[in-house]
This record gives sequence, structure tokens and C-alpha cells, in this order.
Amino acid sequence: MPELPEVETTRRGILPHLEGRTVTDVVLRRPDLRWPIPYAIVSELPGQTIRSIERRGKYLLLHTDAGSALLHLGMSGVLRVLPAETPVGRHDHVDLLLETRPGEVPQVLRFTDPRRFGCLLWQPPGEVHELLARLGPEPLTEAFHGDVLWRAAQKRQSAVKLMLMDNAVVVGVGNIYANEALFAAGIDPRRAAASISRPRYRRLASEIQRILAWAIERGGTTLRDFISPDGKPGYFFRELMVYDRAGEACTHCGQTIQTSVLGQRATYWCPRCQR
Repeated sequence: MPELPEVETTRRGILPHLEGRTVTDVVLRRPDLRWPIPYAIVSELPGQTIRSIERRGKYLLLHTDAGSALLHLGMSGVLRVLPAETPVGRHDHVDLLLETRPGEVPQVLRFTDPRRFGCLLWQPPGEVHELLARLGPEPLTEAFHGDVLWRAAQKRQSAVKLMLMDNAVVVGVGNIYANEALFAAGIDPRRAAASISRPRYRRLASEIQRILAWAIERGGTTLRDFISPDGKPGYFFRELMVYDRAGEACTHCGQTIQTSVLGQRATYWCPRCQR
């Protein structure tokens, strides 16, 4: 599943092409993705100008005066700005037609989602969609720091990695980056969250921010189903220290990287570097 850096890469990729543009029409080739696509998408969005594009966790919001289109890429979703005449593929489910400026060919924002685990929903002005209402702080803002993690960890006997992936604690730290941040902070992902000290949580928060920022700069992590909006894969995957490296030698100490399953997600760690 695309994680926060991939979604932020998508936001930055489409922003120059959409901000200030008017949506002239919406083409839905199916009535639903993960959930039914609300009627407001076709009744409210056409004729509206996209004022800004915000990322909240792994969601993207296309803000207009009439409300906001709320998108999630799911496991395989991709957003691309393409010439309107680009042939439609089997999994191209939604097109937002954009106003044509002088000297340009007509363009669309196309939402492609082979597995249909993504979504396209609507948030009326002045409201917060129920999917966003309970989200924790953004990890790359001043609202997130080590004390946030330390307070959330009190009395939690579940594994610290599971806490990091709880969007009510902090948004957007998915499986890949949770593994990598815990390695960088020297924390065993299986440890009970409550057993970790405040200073170690401060280091962990710092590593989360450093790794996410670096992954965004490098274009995200290349997953099997993720391609950035310009059609190029991300490059952060070349720098993964533990994720998907079970049985390989740790680049820091030479120990064999271990793996197990936590919360139905693959977990990787070095038994020497992480305690």
C-alpha cells in the first residue's frame, strides 16, 4: 500500500497541474471503489476551481469552495494528469476534466485503481469527514514529537510497532517506515510500548521525521503497484535497512535480519542493533 511519502509525492506531483484549475466535468466509469462514490462528486465538483490540495495522513483533499473531493489510493491506486485523449484502460475508473488554457491540450486527472481499495468521497465545506475526524498528528509537523509517543505508550502492553501504525497516535507511519524508524532508533519492534523510556521515544520521533522527510525527497518507496505521478518509480527502496531483508546481513553489524508477523504485517529487525 502506498505510504505517506508516496501520497505526498503524488500531492506534489499533481499540485502544479491542478491548483487554480476549474474542473469542467467528472466522468465516473463505475459507481463505487471501496465505497460508493457519492452523488456530490458529479453534482457539486464540476464548475469548481481547485483552491489547494492537502494531504491528511494517506488521504488527499482537493479543496474547492463547494467542498472537497477526498481520495485514498488504497493498495494500487495512481493519480496522473494526462492528455484527455489518452486511451482509457480497464482500471481507469475516474476522470476529472480540467479547464483548457490557451496553447494547451485538454487534460484530465485520471484515477486508476486495479484492486479498487481506494476511495473517492466528498467533504462538505466546514465539515471534517468521519474518516479524518479521529486521526492523530501529522508526523512532519511540530504537533508530533517524542512526548506524544511516550504519553500514548503509557499502559500499552502491545508491541511498539503496532502503536506506531495506529493512526489515532500518529498518522501515516505505515509498515515500511515503522520498520525503518525502529531500526534507526535501535528499538526492537516487538517490545511492549510501555516499556520504552521517554528519551528513546524522543529519538524514535526524530528518526520517524528524518526518514519520512528523506523518503519524500527521494520520491517514496517503490512498491509493486506504486508509480509516481510522472510515471517514474521512487528511489528510497535502495536505502532500506531492514524492510524485506529477512535472512540478509545487517548493514551495521552483520547479524542476520529477522522477521515475524505483528498485527498481520511483516516485521523486520536486527537482533543485535535493536533492543
